[in-house]
Amino acid sequence: KSMPDIFDLIKSWWKQMLLVVLVSLIIVAIIVYSKPLQYVSVTTAVPANTYSSDKAKIFNENVQQLYTALGTPDDLDVIVGTGNLDTVYTAVAQKYNLWDHFKMGEKGDAAIAKAASILKKNTKVMKSEYGELKVKVWDTDKELAPQLANSIMDQLQSIHQYLQGAGNEATLQGLISGRERLKAKSDSAAQEKNILLQEKLKQYDNLITEYQLMVDSKPPVLVIVEKAKASDWPDRPKRIQLLVATGVLAFIFSLFLALILEKRKTTRK
Repeated sequence: KSMPDIFDLIKSWWKQMLLVVLVSLIIVAIIVYSKPLQYVSVTTAVPANTYSSDKAKIFNENVQQLYTALGTPDDLDVIVGTGNLDTVYTAVAQKYNLWDHFKMGEKGDAAIAKAASILKKNTKVMKSEYGELKVKVWDTDKELAPQLANSIMDQLQSIHQYLQGAGNEATLQGLISGRERLKAKSDSAAQEKNILLQEKLKQYDNLITEYQLMVDSKPPVLVIVEKAKASDWPDRPKRIQLLVATGVLAFIFSLFLALILEKRKTTRK
């Protein structure tokens, strides 16, 4: 048998279809309007060139000219990975006492862990299609959201600055220890040998000065191009869009259901 005409189908089953659509809309409306509105804030950064942490490239003028101030988008992959670490969110949760903001019943470490978990859930650390690092934070407080986003970006910066400088710090400590041993030999050495040792000590001093400068300067890993700002309009839940989508899907479902019921009704006749 041929398919029933869609207009005749709607005419016969419009009451049932309308009921399905209305019930669906009421259920979704209760859900979305019971959720608090959240504002989104976004901060953006680009990678700094890794040459800034390499002594050989910084103190060699010829090599300096070969490098730009910015890195490549691939440099962001490891930072995006760090954005999944609980350590980042725990530090920010402690800084802003987020357990109070989220009105938690837990206390102590449990409250910190839960607050960090909620913050992590409301945060997205991503690499954009233009090779930028973006940190997005959603929160019910539109003034707090940008503070959280900027703080998370600062945490990522600090962690990778520390990792970047760890090698230089280790080298510096090794040079200082080596100089002390050489100085002890120089104090007890004969005059001719002492001259050679003094030259080596000068080399040590130059290297220590350069590495100390690297450790103290703490070159950035990220260059912040846009700080997060407060948003005037909530970003989620997108209530109107959700209700429209629910209405369309409920109508399609009710139409399909009416078609099945109509076919069964026709078969029984």
